[in-house]
Amino acid sequence: MTTIKGEPLWEVDEETLASGACGFTAKEIFHASPGKGCVAYSYDDLIVMPGHIGFGVHDVNINSKLTKNIEVKIPFVSSPMDTVTEAPMAIHMALLGGIGIIHSNFPVEDQAKQVKMVKRYKNGFITNPVCLSPDQTVGDARRIKATLGYSGIPITDDGALHGRLVGIISNRDTSFVDDPSIKLRDIMTTDLVVAKDGVSLSEANDILRRSKKGKLPVVDEEGHLVALIARTDLQKAADYPDASKDANKQLLVGAAIGTRPDDRDRAKALVDAGVDVIIVDSSQGDSLYQIEMVQFLKENFPSVDVVGGNVVIASQALHLIQAGVDGLRVGMGIGSICTTQEVCAVGRAQASAVYHVARLARKYGIPIIADGGIKSTGHITKALCCGASCVMMGSMLAGTDESPGEFFYQDGVRLKRYRGMGSIEAMNKGSEKRYVWDTAHSKATSNIKVAQGVSGAVQDKGTIRRYVPYLMQGLRHGLQDAGVISLADAQEKLYNDKLRFEIRSPAAQKEGGVHGLHSYEKRLF
Repeated sequence: MTTIKGEPLWEVDEETLASGACGFTAKEIFHASPGKGCVAYSYDDLIVMPGHIGFGVHDVNINSKLTKNIEVKIPFVSSPMDTVTEAPMAIHMALLGGIGIIHSNFPVEDQAKQVKMVKRYKNGFITNPVCLSPDQTVGDARRIKATLGYSGIPITDDGALHGRLVGIISNRDTSFVDDPSIKLRDIMTTDLVVAKDGVSLSEANDILRRSKKGKLPVVDEEGHLVALIARTDLQKAADYPDASKDANKQLLVGAAIGTRPDDRDRAKALVDAGVDVIIVDSSQGDSLYQIEMVQFLKENFPSVDVVGGNVVIASQALHLIQAGVDGLRVGMGIGSICTTQEVCAVGRAQASAVYHVARLARKYGIPIIADGGIKSTGHITKALCCGASCVMMGSMLAGTDESPGEFFYQDGVRLKRYRGMGSIEAMNKGSEKRYVWDTAHSKATSNIKVAQGVSGAVQDKGTIRRYVPYLMQGLRHGLQDAGVISLADAQEKLYNDKLRFEIRSPAAQKEGGVHGLHSYEKRLF
């Protein structure tokens, strides 16, 4: 506790506090009152008042709850969108302390396979290496190097993972071969150094150091390939002490499903694959279909947590809590690629939605995930100060190395595709089930898709191994400036009126950003 000359810090008197000199409580900002307009607020409308700093930035604890039963070390969730989260994103989000939610724009078997890839992942191990068969050619190996960037390729009898390992191809084998049609069986290295399944990273490192090899295949007792270890990956492999793991020390992963009858089969496949949390993915979550799905999941898979949504008002949240959800997803029509509010005229500004739903859910011990509208670390801080336990991000994580898709250049800028799950392109891949509940028998109406999202591109952000730590540190700085030492502290101060806010005018919002410069370069980290 900070003291001055042995005395505790003075406190502002009630009259000064009531005047707004230190900002206003969340109740004064968000609750209806006589003479106050019925206004909903976005993150940009809101600013958090500073508090006393009596601790260092590294003392700020950002541990939080994803659901009633799942805790994470960082309150970040990657969105179940087909341009955001597949296995690579989910793996690295979990390694860093958050969690990724695998999208459902897959056939059931493929989505379950993605979940298995996350659950089987071991740091430093390549668990899905590209393989070739002995009958493939030097040209095939060169194409893999050109497209994927690596040349150390295991050769199995059937050209697939879990086939019997018969050799390995590297640059050394192909560099001086002029004829691309030569079979790999004629040039592959067959004198192999391998490790047995179950080897630890340190043991693998010792084997690589002694053998002076660049790649170390991992095989089972019958000689079938189960993984690959690369010297470069071992050198880069970091220790992730905050990784999100289950009781079996496997990475946590979530997956999305819809509310159609066949999504019950999808849920069973995901549970069999080891999924830790299922998100019932609907643009408007307060429906008979979602309530029935939540009840089905809780009755048949009680060990798997269920997150319902999306919701933006208290009554929606209450119905899903009554159905048995373990968490709620909050947001409707506020994502950068979402047009629901424009097309359907239904939704809510996000700061108001988060505050009101969180306040109701808190009574029942249900954490909420603020989904959408996050454009900066400041927005993350505001969402958590309004009562959210975690934030879900789409555009913030799209454009990273770990998101699906290929980079391309436009006007000299390196970009990646990013689209809303309500875009026609995503709907054609299967996501229309998130937006359409139609029991009508008329094909004339049921075949018409109404887009509630757009397709676009976002700029390259690099790897989330650098980007997410920047977001974490930005959040810690924001909480520190607000005088908040943990997310639990933020919620306590929010509900006992110690955390204070103001509404910013359009001029204040402009003043709070970069202004008055002829030109500038904005670097995040």
